[in-house]
Amino acid sequence: MDITIHTASLPYDDPDASLAFYRDVLGFEVRGDAGQGRTRWITVGPAGQPGTSILLTPPGADPGVTEGERRMITEMMAKGTYGWILLATPDVNAAFEKVQAGDTEVVQEPTEQPYGIRDCAFRDPAGNLVRIQELR
Repeated sequence: MDITIHTASLPYDDPDASLAFYRDVLGFEVRGDAGQGRTRWITVGPAGQPGTSILLTPPGADPGVTEGERRMITEMMAKGTYGWILLATPDVNAAFEKVQAGDTEVVQEPTEQPYGIRDCAFRDPAGNLVRIQELR
């Protein structure tokens, strides 16, 4: 079977702040921006990798989500326990310096993990955990 990851989804609470983080801090390309105001579906992705994207979405945008579930999603986002993504780079120290310069909440500085991975972690403006690991 030949399968690839095309798009992962992360929620936002402020579309402009999330767009600025992924575009200006991480350097991702904006591939789409549909909707208006605070209800937008924004697609971003790493330059040179047109087959891989992140879809930034309003929390609980699925019509099957109840109002109570939307509140729970919003509460979990505020605590940073709802969404996360794992990115990779050949130089985690350089990536850390660039992201940290973007006035981003640092969760973990570059660290050699006991399981053999060197990585760091931040929160995006919506509270989603963004881990960046070093490719070896």
